[in-house]
Amino acid sequence: MRSLGLPDSDLCTAAIEYARHGSEPFLFHHVMRSAVFADRIGRHRRIQFDPEVLCVAAVLHDLGLTPLATVQARFEVEGADAAKEFLVKRGMSEKHLEIVWEAIALHTTPEIPSRRGPEVALCQMGIATDLFSPPSNLLTDRELDEVFEAYPWLGLNEALPKALVRLFNKNPKAATSHAVADACLLHVPDFKRRNFCEHIVDKGRPK
Repeated sequence: MRSLGLPDSDLCTAAIEYARHGSEPFLFHHVMRSAVFADRIGRHRRIQFDPEVLCVAAVLHDLGLTPLATVQARFEVEGADAAKEFLVKRGMSEKHLEIVWEAIALHTTPEIPSRRGPEVALCQMGIATDLFSPPSNLLTDRELDEVFEAYPWLGLNEALPKALVRLFNKNPKAATSHAVADACLLHVPDFKRRNFCEHIVDKGRPK
């Protein structure tokens, strides 16, 4: 398995193997590309970060879309909990556990990660880079080809929405995740996104 510059520590290797065995191929390739992009962005911008913590967070960020998920909470939180459980058994420090948990729990939330620690911010940036478009100054065409040769796309644009909809089909409460709701809007007939304002109840509180 090619690391493409990712740390080769025992912990990173274990996390990569855990993600690979538990994820569908398209999902595993996504988390690996996300980890590579996150690391490259951090180095390119000369941000001080812990490469091992960032790698582990990015590689494990979609455990909530694997069979590990019970689909009783939004998938980002279930993924963060699953990653923490895995890492506790491998002796990760409490400080680093909390960073990884936060990075995974917030990875679909715009703006907030950028105001947290560097690993949290870079994890979200790496994931967004893979799903949307790598900055032109981040990787050369040759380097980008190398990433996708090692970890091909495998129809992620179709497979990821289907995986999100499956969560909704198991438990409609999964749509509290905006990512799941977005997928349902496109692929679930008559789906209606929960509207905060529609659920405010006027109880005649004194003004």
